[in-house]
Parts: sequence; structure tokens; C-alpha cells
Amino acid sequence: MSTPRFMRLAAAAVLLCAASQPLLAETIAERAAPCLACHGDKGVSETPDIPSLGGQPAPYLLIQLYLFREKQRTVDIMNEMTKSFTDDDLRNFSDFIAKLPAPPPSTDAGEPERMARGGALITAHRCNSCHGLDLAGRENIPRVANQREEYLARALREYKSNTRHGYDGVMAEATQPITEAQIADLAYYIARFR
Repeated sequence: MSTPRFMRLAAAAVLLCAASQPLLAETIAERAAPCLACHGDKGVSETPDIPSLGGQPAPYLLIQLYLFREKQRTVDIMNEMTKSFTDDDLRNFSDFIAKLPAPPPSTDAGEPERMARGGALITAHRCNSCHGLDLAGRENIPRVANQREEYLARALREYKSNTRHGYDGVMAEATQPITEAQIADLAYYIARFR
């Protein structure tokens, strides 16, 4: 191998390694900027199919980041973003994001019939026994209140089809009896929860 080519390869390797290492001078807020570019700068997503992260419990966020890092939950961009995260990074990011304000209640009160159907489904399927009466979640259970409707519907479909694996089988089991129309009503209701 010629010396100039070897030096170019060595320089590229050094740059690649340096680029993959977190900069110590960066604050967690600076490091989280790419996250918030998609998930919303105040934790409220403005992008279809991208969930809002504001108001999520830190333990839930920690588990999700770990699942992404370990590729136990596969979303290419999230797997790529978390692949070099240390355990401390996972904790720091989850703690930082958990402090973002929860999405505000929707100004859209929704169609009364759909809201009634969604509310009845919440009770019938005991969603509020885990997610809480206010659907704000706790510990390792996510906040779902006022989440993006299309994201909620997709997540419910993925749990039902078992293409999204949780850290336990509760959601897969809970979504089995729910029909596609009921998934739509649940997502509609939860996105407009008051």
C-alpha cells in the first residue's frame, strides 16, 4: 500500500472515530437537539407518525432508548442515533427529555360519538388501569394522553400484529381483541383526551 493512500485511510479512520465520540463540551441540551428536531423542540411533535416525548416518565424513556440501542426495537433512525450511547447517556437523555412539558390538551373536542366510543373502549379494555385515569403513564408505562393520533394508531396496530415488541407482553395481549375500527376510535379519543 502506498504511503499517501495509507495516510488518507489512517486520517479517515481517525476522523470517523472522532466523529462517533460524544463531545465532552456539549451539554445534554445540545446533544438532544437532533432528537427534538423530529420530536418537537418543546417535546411536542409537529410531524406525522413521530411521537411527542414531552411528559414521558424517565424510566419509560430509559427503557425505550435502551431497546433502540440494543436493536430490540427497530426504527432505523433511532437505532442509528443511539448506537454509541453509553448507559450514562441513556440515563441523561431520558432524564432531560422527561422534563419537557407534556403535550397540551387538543383544542379539537372531537366528534361526540367517536369520543364516547373511545372513552368506552378505554374503560372496557382497562387502558386506564396501567396508563392512569389521566392517561399520563407512570414509571415504565408511557404517557399516551394527547399523543399524535396517527402514531397512537400505528403503535396499537404494531402491538396487535406483534411487530412491535414491548418489554413484556401486556400490550400484545391487550390489543388482540381490538378491531381496526376500535383502534381508530381509541387513537382518536386519546389524541383529544381532556
